[in-house]
Amino acid sequence: MILTHEHKELYRQVRSFVDKELNPNIVEWEKAGIWPAHEVLKKMGQLGLLGIAKPEAYGGLGLDYSYEVLFAQALGNCNNGSLPMAIGVQTDMATPALARFGSKELCMEYLAPAIAGDMVVSVAVSEAGAGSDVAGIKTTARKEGGDYVINGSKMWITNGTQSDWACMLVNTSEGKPHQNKSLIVVPMDAKGVDRKTRLDKLGMRSSDTAMIFLDEVRVPQRNLIGQEGMGFMYQMLQFQEERLYAAACGIDSYANLINETVEYTRQRHAFGQPLIDNQYIHFRIAELKTEVEALKAMVYQATEEYVAGRDATMLASMCKLKAGRLGREVTDTCLQYWGGQGYMWDNNISRAYRDSRLTSIGGGADEVMLGIICKLMNILPGKKK
Repeated sequence: MILTHEHKELYRQVRSFVDKELNPNIVEWEKAGIWPAHEVLKKMGQLGLLGIAKPEAYGGLGLDYSYEVLFAQALGNCNNGSLPMAIGVQTDMATPALARFGSKELCMEYLAPAIAGDMVVSVAVSEAGAGSDVAGIKTTARKEGGDYVINGSKMWITNGTQSDWACMLVNTSEGKPHQNKSLIVVPMDAKGVDRKTRLDKLGMRSSDTAMIFLDEVRVPQRNLIGQEGMGFMYQMLQFQEERLYAAACGIDSYANLINETVEYTRQRHAFGQPLIDNQYIHFRIAELKTEVEALKAMVYQATEEYVAGRDATMLASMCKLKAGRLGREVTDTCLQYWGGQGYMWDNNISRAYRDSRLTSIGGGADEVMLGIICKLMNILPGKKK
């Protein structure tokens, strides 16, 4: 992927925003267990950062997805994983299907305010009994008059206590599980929506995550995104951007953790010499640096395929798999070299150790990524070329 002056300028602008608006507040937001989503996203909307690859007709910049990847990479310089994830829900997880398949009227009502930062958004797919198994969701929407009437619950919903609307996957018929689902824009202030339960998580502490209950929630049928029954496919397409985004966020994040560890092990002496002078340590750091560069190259390659309109499913799945596993490897190794200091709660390394663990779970677990890769390689049991 060739980076133009415009790519680099966008990256610089986002890095500046991270340094001035996000990192100075992270400790406070971590302790509060929530971030001021409306305030932060409004500032980002005013800078044009929430619709980089979205249509200009709705306030977006109309750029290709390579610019979105640089945006995500720059956000990886946050000193936690919560904010890149929560912002990514707004830009790359809850809005791609609406931008691509939504009616003009629906986009004007919900996508344009999300791009402007006037509305906070959630993506509501997972349920207590259906995380990576998207086909297993139980939430239903029946037609009644001009409305859908929704019943069920959603679990682990990022921005859930603050969002103005959610892109929600529901069952709209009794048909086959891959053909009976639809994506619907659900206003979070609708009667029957209960999202008071804020979940207490291991990591991603400054990102509010809710459990949402839906009891006879009425939503106009015009809030349907695209065609009824196509929701599973639309969500699979949204996952492509979510997975590339998550992997791109890891590039700078992991590199920064390695750099911090290099500096610490230079300063920290044990047994008469700096820690980094131990061959095992500096060789291991060199290995990790190499792995981060490999991740970067694969993310850029997958982005090239995606921008060119080719099927990037395998590469995007590989990027997500690699980012999750490498995050665990980098943070565990770096924390070990920080010793007791690394075990302290507010240390960047320990925070990354907790936050990065979600990458191997959210947006499709490692095992799901492996299943996708095997399917596309045609090596699943019983499959023949």
